[in-house]
Amino acid sequence: MVQSQGWVRRYFKAFCKGFFVAVPVAVTFLDRVACVARVEGASMQPSLNPGGSQSSDVVLLNHWKVRNFEVQRGDIVSLVSPKNPEQKIIKRVIALEGDIVKTMGHKNRYVKVPRGHIWVEGDHHGHSFDSNSFGPVSLGLLHAHATHILWPPKRWQKLESVLPPERLLVQSEEDC
Repeated sequence: MVQSQGWVRRYFKAFCKGFFVAVPVAVTFLDRVACVARVEGASMQPSLNPGGSQSSDVVLLNHWKVRNFEVQRGDIVSLVSPKNPEQKIIKRVIALEGDIVKTMGHKNRYVKVPRGHIWVEGDHHGHSFDSNSFGPVSLGLLHAHATHILWPPKRWQKLESVLPPERLLVQSEEDC
């Protein structure tokens, strides 16, 4: 009987040691490196959630890639909503700082994206709350870069960083 209690005690100690090492490592990984998120809504159709409300895509969000605010035109990013800090939104980067973008429904027809900001839009125009509603977004609101669709299995794929052909820039910083 005493021997059996010793085994339980050793097992419990080993479990606690492993638990108290694994939890901080897992939390750090999810906070700093990558995590998964379910995409809701129609704003990114057809790239994400092409089936509408019947299904939700689950994407891999890479925190590490945006740690130095390194984003490119066409990247799909997760960011803190400028209107509701409790909410994260997922949009495509259309323009970078210094670019001049032709807007779609914004109060100004053309906008020059200020330093330290990006212009983001959903792929499903008219069904997206994006920069056309709230203007350029501070790079400080970037949360992660969506790199892959993980679920459903039939949609497993790498997300490409492409600008929709109708969203080409008027002028980019590189043109100047």
